[in-house]
Amino acid sequence: MKKIAFFAFAMLASLAATAQQSPVKWSYEAKKVADGQYDLVFTANISDGWYVYSQYLESDEGPIRTTFTFDENAAAKLEGKNLEDGHKYEGYDDLFGMNIIKFSGKPTFTQRVKITAPTRLTGRVEFMTCDNERCLPPIDVPFRFDLN
Repeated sequence: MKKIAFFAFAMLASLAATAQQSPVKWSYEAKKVADGQYDLVFTANISDGWYVYSQYLESDEGPIRTTFTFDENAAAKLEGKNLEDGHKYEGYDDLFGMNIIKFSGKPTFTQRVKITAPTRLTGRVEFMTCDNERCLPPIDVPFRFDLN
């Protein structure tokens, strides 16, 4: 009986560990473009066969769009919209039955910010990732930029 209990526990632990692994890993970099002005670059390193979705989908009725949420900070002001670049697919998607925009490979998302004093910007990126057959639940990943 102990062997069966141990085997069941090992299987559950294995499933939990697998569920925690995302095919998308994020990296962040701040690039100074002028005094007090930075481009915050978010790079999604996506495993082959998987995708993340644009921030700018035509409808909320399909996949969860990639969303960047910044915590309030009086010393920082976002300028313009977050730009997307990378291997992009636009068109009808059978999985969702609608037109979508999705990225594979290593897309970048760039938000310009202006600061009035050295500061730390924090927040989170929420995204959903799918392959051609299934999707994983949306994931929130925190980020932090120290801008001097």
